[in-house]
Amino acid sequence: MRLSSLMTLAVGLACFAYETLADELPVDDSSRGDALVSEYFQRQTDMISQASLADVQSLEDWTSRRGEYRRQLLEMLGLDPLPPRTPLQAVVTGTLDTDEFVVERLHFQSMPGLYVTGNLYRPKNATSKLPAILYGCGHAKVKEGGVSLGNKTHYQHHGAYFAKNGFVCLVIDTIQLGEIEGTHHGTYSQKRWWWNHHGYTPAGVEAWNCVRAIDYLESRPEVDSERIGMTGRSGGGAYSWWTAAIDERVKAVVPVAGITSLKNHVVDGCVEGHCDCMYMVNAYQWDFPMVAALIAPRPLLISNTDTDRIFPLDGVIDVHRKTRHIYQLYGAADQLGLNITPGDHEDTHELRVSAFEWLNRFLNDDHELSTNTAKPFTTKSNLKVFDAIPDDERVTTIDESFTPVVSGESLPLTQEAFDQAKGSWKKSLDEKVFRAWPEQGSSEPLETEILSESRHDGRLVRMIQYNSQSPYQLQLYLVSDVDSPEVAVRAPIKVNVLDQADWEHVASGLASVFPDRFPRLTADAAEWKKILHDTQLTTVAYVFPRGVGPTRWTQDARENTQIRRRFMLLGQTQASMQIYDVRRSLQCLSSIKDLRGARWILVAQGDAAMWTLYASLYEPEIHGLRLAGLPTRNRDAPDLLMTSRYVEMPHVVLLAAERIHDLVLTDGEGSDSSWRDVLQQSAAAKNVLFE
Repeated sequence: MRLSSLMTLAVGLACFAYETLADELPVDDSSRGDALVSEYFQRQTDMISQASLADVQSLEDWTSRRGEYRRQLLEMLGLDPLPPRTPLQAVVTGTLDTDEFVVERLHFQSMPGLYVTGNLYRPKNATSKLPAILYGCGHAKVKEGGVSLGNKTHYQHHGAYFAKNGFVCLVIDTIQLGEIEGTHHGTYSQKRWWWNHHGYTPAGVEAWNCVRAIDYLESRPEVDSERIGMTGRSGGGAYSWWTAAIDERVKAVVPVAGITSLKNHVVDGCVEGHCDCMYMVNAYQWDFPMVAALIAPRPLLISNTDTDRIFPLDGVIDVHRKTRHIYQLYGAADQLGLNITPGDHEDTHELRVSAFEWLNRFLNDDHELSTNTAKPFTTKSNLKVFDAIPDDERVTTIDESFTPVVSGESLPLTQEAFDQAKGSWKKSLDEKVFRAWPEQGSSEPLETEILSESRHDGRLVRMIQYNSQSPYQLQLYLVSDVDSPEVAVRAPIKVNVLDQADWEHVASGLASVFPDRFPRLTADAAEWKKILHDTQLTTVAYVFPRGVGPTRWTQDARENTQIRRRFMLLGQTQASMQIYDVRRSLQCLSSIKDLRGARWILVAQGDAAMWTLYASLYEPEIHGLRLAGLPTRNRDAPDLLMTSRYVEMPHVVLLAAERIHDLVLTDGEGSDSSWRDVLQQSAAAKNVLFE
């Protein structure tokens, strides 16, 4: 079953799932996990959507915050601070004459090596400065003989249309599907989850290329720089939103099929039809009317077809309704329009005409209806810019360098230097990376409950349920020596944080004790013996976050990718909320009467080691960490939002080592041991031991 279908059934299934979860905990059935994660997405989306612009009651409310909102958007696009405006190095490589207009084949560099290829359409024989349109292309693949001609060649009729009607129009390629082929698909299909760590999105590159394209238009003698507008469809519609929101030189804008509501993307599954260029890294948990509102009070026409599956009508109307409130505060309701025409996700004549008429109205003060249309006028190869790709191009690797990140090898060497840096590191984690966690003091009640208790082979085994974050009621297992209860008080309690593989081993052992809880598992005596051995000298807890064990969701690779992308759209990641669950499990343990005041030694490996390391920064009473196979750099670790802008894994280890005086790191299979030398150079790592 497709994930979007699962989302449709989510709420009813989820209610059934967590009500019956305590009665049966299979490890090989993801239906409950799918239902729970679907309901979670519904709840979180509702919370964000209801808050979007809800506290803006007056124009002063809006204008006093607008500057900060713009800065937040720039940050989420990877553009805070803005890159330097380096020389464009613009080059016209050729021209193409028609009876009514001239087309220039050109390129410029939005930053050194970041080439932007485009076609500039200008009317013949203009006698005065003209209004100009920047046109953003959608996702159209145009290749001949395996060579990309650029998606600008597919959209040539738009440039021709504007030029025939008295506008200069610059149509630019995107980094995906341009003449130099970069990618928009990092998290969508290429498993570049480190994009989230970097706070990188190709939406930021496209927005920056558009900003520099406006710089180029302003340099042209034919262009009236006070009359620059922008439009584009699909991906180009999205870039119109980003650009107009951050650059007020865009005087009028018509995004076509480029925006819809957060609900459509997350709950209704539209995210599955979009690559990464459609999204900012949503660290500030915005719904999309926030982007639209930043354009107010400049003329904005929201344009869409009525049966577009990836920009559904209900979401488009919701964006318009919430944006209209801001325009009304400005007294500029007539500057906002909504244009809906029949059709699916397609480039229709009606959409093209309405875009022209809106831009002509506000850039030319011309209210006449358009009668002059255009069709493709030349072979696409005639519009190609480059004969050969420049050797110094950075388009194909721009994701590696577009957002500045810290180095894991630049650690403070002295204790004094660490003391000066640690506050900034921790603040960035609190305010940026884990911003979506429930605020301190507002977490839901734990509602700790012992669901089952059994004595088996001299061990007291308790199954405990607690509320982490609705609808996630998670479980943990507590195993202690029946004959030596005082051991729990005397020795630190060992807390094993389990990933899916470790959970399956432990569950097969626990099936010996609770066969009714694991009806689909065959009890494994060898795994139970490991638990017996593990609990000889101390009480041991086995904890596991959402997405592991009984709350595990689909393991279909494609659907799992889209779940992870949904988390990002909510200003979270799967890993950030699993870290929160580990925190809540420790709070649950601390609330158990016979464990109060105990010290904890946390043990984990691989991804779970990363969850545990971060959780240790926030929970007291942790005596020690035993982490095996901890990822040595962010790009190899489960993704968090914007982490690499502030800290790398060695920085986090130093933060943990200050709190925990018994931190042991063990290399995992194939792990990079070179970071030992990096860490050991710092005086702040004196409590870190390597095995």
